[in-house]
Amino acid sequence: MHNSIAPGRLRRQPRRARMRDPLVKLCGYVLRRASIAALAELNERLAPLELRHSDVAMLMLMESHPGITQSQAGRVLDIQRANMVPFIARLEGRGVIQRRKVDGRSQALELTGRGRMLLVRARRVVDAHEVALLERVPAKLRPVVLPVLTALWKGEP
Repeated sequence: MHNSIAPGRLRRQPRRARMRDPLVKLCGYVLRRASIAALAELNERLAPLELRHSDVAMLMLMESHPGITQSQAGRVLDIQRANMVPFIARLEGRGVIQRRKVDGRSQALELTGRGRMLLVRARRVVDAHEVALLERVPAKLRPVVLPVLTALWKGEP
């Protein structure tokens, strides 16, 4: 007996059973996976502007706190000192921020005109992303999403 497949027809492969993730009942695990997915989507949306979520966070921080020092910004955004120098140098190289000496060691950070214009565009992207993100949550739960996430982050009930 010859077991051939007629031209143009594919043999169906048996469906693979999908492996269940035993960790989906762990709040911390699900929170981490949600965070990774949300940031990946945001970074994809920001890519045409040649920005990442961390860049936009820095620009927003600088806009709300003109003259913030590099070390203060690093503490607020939880960026290690060793990573802060190349991070700021990259943004400065793009012409979106400038540094100004405050004293012997401190440097104030300021948005340039180009940085302000880029931030306007980036904010539109972030706002659209936030809307899309919350649309995934049932309407009755949307008002509690941010308070719950803030409580988990800051450890306050």
